[in-house]
Amino acid sequence: MHICHLELINYRNYARLELDLTARIHLFQGDNAQGKTNLLEAIYYLATTRSPLASQDRELIRWESLQDEVIPNAQLALRFVRAGEENSIEASLVQEPSEGNGANGTVFRRQLRYNGVNRRAMDIVGKLNVVLFLPEDIILVSGSPGDRRRYLDVTLCQLDELYCRSLARYNRVVTQRNALLRQIRERASRPKELAYWDGQVAHLGAYVMARRMWAIARLSRDTSEIQSALTGAVERLELRYEHTLEAGPAIEPIEAALYDPTLAWRTGVPEGEALDLLEEQIKDALRRCQQEEIARGVTISGPHRDDMRFIINGFDATIYGSRGQQRTAALALKLAEVSLMQRLVGEMPVLLLDDVLSELDRRRGQYLLEAIGQAEQVLVTTTNMEGFGSAFLERAQLWQVQAGAVQPHPQTSDDEVDSRS
Repeated sequence: MHICHLELINYRNYARLELDLTARIHLFQGDNAQGKTNLLEAIYYLATTRSPLASQDRELIRWESLQDEVIPNAQLALRFVRAGEENSIEASLVQEPSEGNGANGTVFRRQLRYNGVNRRAMDIVGKLNVVLFLPEDIILVSGSPGDRRRYLDVTLCQLDELYCRSLARYNRVVTQRNALLRQIRERASRPKELAYWDGQVAHLGAYVMARRMWAIARLSRDTSEIQSALTGAVERLELRYEHTLEAGPAIEPIEAALYDPTLAWRTGVPEGEALDLLEEQIKDALRRCQQEEIARGVTISGPHRDDMRFIINGFDATIYGSRGQQRTAALALKLAEVSLMQRLVGEMPVLLLDDVLSELDRRRGQYLLEAIGQAEQVLVTTTNMEGFGSAFLERAQLWQVQAGAVQPHPQTSDDEVDSRS
């Protein structure tokens, strides 16, 4: 799996970019604020339909376009090869004048296309598998439960279409149930109306929880090995799924089964009676906390409140881990994600690394470079090439990024560029 062409128009600081890529390592070097991270963000956006850095899609439109054009817009497109076949993903981001009461007199519109056909976001996620490494990845350990849930959701949505659809429906149902809870609190509705929404939350939430438990079990097996290798066998890392349900006869055997790392992907989710038991456990939790939920006006039990914990040598790394331990654990998680995708998809995902060596010591940096060298395609950004080593640089195609332009690096001769293409 690899990207063969990337095109950006009015995206971030790129007025226009067309870049042909091959199935190999690509190293993009440039000073800060030249557009290196924007390249990786654009690829990640097309693959997952969301930016890892921007809170709103309108932030991705080039500033000059917002100032100078009647209808500001950004266009993103890439072609990629998967299982020997070439496909394309495109995104149009448009800010148009509003005839109504849109924010600042404008409305924002996004259109996504796969192989030239308009598609919903959930129909595009997973077509191109990517894993993104960022210096900010430490928040996966040190940050909030929401940061960790988002990470799990993006990872699982790339692997399981049903998970993506179930999660989208679950989030909508929770929003509607919260609205009903507030109406009941204000005596505008009756508590018995919760029964239908409880059933929906439990049915959809059971699948979301089951997939998360299974994925964490598989990731935990790999992160344990990687953390040990990164720390000279000094640290033992375990991932745990922390849910809002009480342990009981229904959930305990399900958890035990899902945490069996030998389970294959298709058999990793309990079916029939086992999944029904998990659904009933969620319903029981909702019934137990109904009065509290009405008083607060929010649903407080379910996978939208769950968490993933990093346990290093028996201690919670989020609370007690040093910055170095947290960063190493985050790196181990991302490398485990690569392995998980490779096993399930049958191909290595495209790896995107944004200046991560600057945050790692020599030992961890060398481990990372050796690990990513097995991928079919890797895109790495850096401000300087120190620390990569001559062997790595000889394998890589070198690019220079400056003021929103990407050119073959001066260090690379024309003959070398031709031979690497």
